[in-house]
Amino acid sequence: MTPHRSIAAVFAVHGAVAGSLATRIPWIQDHLDLGPGTLGLALLCQPIGAFIGMPLASRLAYRFGSRAATRALLAAWCAALALPALAPSPTWLFAAFILLGVSAGMSDVLMNAHAVVLERHLGRSIMSGLHGMWSVGSLAAGGIAILAAQAGIDATIHLGAMAVAVLVLGAAAGRGLLRDSVVIGHGLRADGSPADAPPPRRFVLPSRAILAIALVGFCATFAEGATANWAAVYLTEVAAAGPGAAAAGYTVFMFCMAGMRLLGDRVIGRIGPVTAVRAGGVVAAAGGVVVVVARTPVPVIAGFGLIGLGVAVIVPLVFAAAGGVGTNPGESVAGVATITYLSGMIAPAVTGGIAGSLSYPVAFALITGVIVLLVLLAGVLRPVSARPRTGKLEGVTS
Repeated sequence: MTPHRSIAAVFAVHGAVAGSLATRIPWIQDHLDLGPGTLGLALLCQPIGAFIGMPLASRLAYRFGSRAATRALLAAWCAALALPALAPSPTWLFAAFILLGVSAGMSDVLMNAHAVVLERHLGRSIMSGLHGMWSVGSLAAGGIAILAAQAGIDATIHLGAMAVAVLVLGAAAGRGLLRDSVVIGHGLRADGSPADAPPPRRFVLPSRAILAIALVGFCATFAEGATANWAAVYLTEVAAAGPGAAAAGYTVFMFCMAGMRLLGDRVIGRIGPVTAVRAGGVVAAAGGVVVVVARTPVPVIAGFGLIGLGVAVIVPLVFAAAGGVGTNPGESVAGVATITYLSGMIAPAVTGGIAGSLSYPVAFALITGVIVLLVLLAGVLRPVSARPRTGKLEGVTS
């Protein structure tokens, strides 16, 4: 398996864990008899865990090498999938979600940093397709989870079996990752940073350049998170859609985003990252306008699809741009990832607050404004011409 296919499989496995868990949350809530507030606190523990773990990820890659650290943390994320269903009480559930967050956040940072190094030396965009594979893995595992739930399979059995399956698949995928010895042989450290660069710091505030890039990611993730969480409710409350049409809004949004990410690298290769972000932002903003103005299900669903198409390539390009800033890809990616996680965490709550106090169309008008902002900021993703390059790595193919 080539390094490119291997890291694509790693992204798919990471997404499969997320998709498996998300679909069984109702079972966990019913099993522990959790109220909405308690469940909300439990789910909040995962991003808290990610915030704890992300700043430490680049240190692990520096000490043990990108390949070994990525494989180990992916295995931890896969194994942690079984924990929420095994929790005997809310307290243990909180602990399980914190562990999930730590392993998810750290493995997310390292696999994106590893992809940045590989992309740099392949000399072409691969990040959008990798994030597309994450979506494919999530959708596939979510489909399996839906079948398991409909068949009445206990989530303890389902998530335990999936944990074993993704552990095996993740281990197989990790074997083909770019070897540290190849990277070191081309004047870099095992974590992809220059050999003469200082070690990554345990904690560092993001630089101005990273903050600018992260702001684009913040806007894209805000639109993505708000739409994913509120599309079905919006269709029900504003467009008077039935249950099937309401569910279609989320499904169309996710499929459009996944499909565009799989095709995105070709688009980026032709028009460049800045133009791709601007064009995507315009498409997403147009979708937002349709959602705000329309009052029947079909155009609203089409609007959500346009939002998915438009924002699809932006977050992958944000990670790619961050990896080219500074001397340590992992440290830069961690800074951006932390801010995008924050956006994903607050977007559903902010959208719900505005919808409750004003209206759903006003809330999505705000989301459309956020999308317009990222169009204006797209220039910060322009590749850094002074970025160190070592040429194509010998033996590294797509």
